[in-house]
Amino acid sequence: MSEAAGHDADERVFAVVVTHRRVDALARSLQAVSTQHRAPEHLIVVDNDNDPAVRDLVASQPVPSTYLGSARNLGGAGGFALGILHALASGADWVWLADDDGRPADQSVLGTLLGCAARHALAEVSPMVCDLDDPTRLAFPLRRGLVWRRHVAELRVDGAGDLLPGIASLFNGALFRAATLEAVGVPDIRLFIRGDEVDVHRRLVASGLPFGTCLDAVYLHPQGSDEFKPILGGRMHTQYPDDATKRYFTYRNRGYLQSQRGLRKLVPQEWIRFGWFFLVTRRDPAGLAEWIRLRRLGRRERFSK
Repeated sequence: MSEAAGHDADERVFAVVVTHRRVDALARSLQAVSTQHRAPEHLIVVDNDNDPAVRDLVASQPVPSTYLGSARNLGGAGGFALGILHALASGADWVWLADDDGRPADQSVLGTLLGCAARHALAEVSPMVCDLDDPTRLAFPLRRGLVWRRHVAELRVDGAGDLLPGIASLFNGALFRAATLEAVGVPDIRLFIRGDEVDVHRRLVASGLPFGTCLDAVYLHPQGSDEFKPILGGRMHTQYPDDATKRYFTYRNRGYLQSQRGLRKLVPQEWIRFGWFFLVTRRDPAGLAEWIRLRRLGRRERFSK
């Protein structure tokens, strides 16, 4: 079922898109968001570069739109926090989140998500996030238990139906009820980039609210699994961004997140995985020392850039 069956037509959906210096990609994203069969009532674009070209692009959209230009780069975390709060203050019943480098796969995605949320009484529902160049692959590997799934076909198993309950990739096409955001809060601006979606997911799990991934809806995103390096014959993975800045925020923020309720249980395996990766796979003791230093910064909540 691809329509918003059971959904209250009077409920207002606000789409929130965060961008930073990717005008061409943003144009493709906004075109896909604005032309949904069940169109959002309002579009909010948070521009972390305060670019007049983005302001003009937002003004040209076929749905009512708001441009929020920021003179300071707030990162993905701060950008989504600003956009979500603006949507809630403007009367949104639902908030649909998107980044500038991804987009809904077709014009039925929003309606499909609303219908899935209505059928299953969900507080949040996400589409599958698939590779922009090969939609049969997931854009990010998904772990179910100890098994990593990399292809769409691997999710449609065990009589899953149209929903994977309790599993969701947030921010890439994720649809939240307004009441859910009031319960779990907005992204933590201190995280800037990397891990902000993990933190919101942690809070969503802790809230006890029902959520999941709709297997009938697809959001396209550039492939992101290259950062996940296999170890122990592929039985485990570690995350190692090639870019030093991304490594800084990734490892610092993981140190903070894994000191929080609900994620502390991951710490022992984290040490095993990254210790093996740096000492055995890469033979890089200095890399392990830097990983430890960045984790310690996060654990002590040292969030300066």
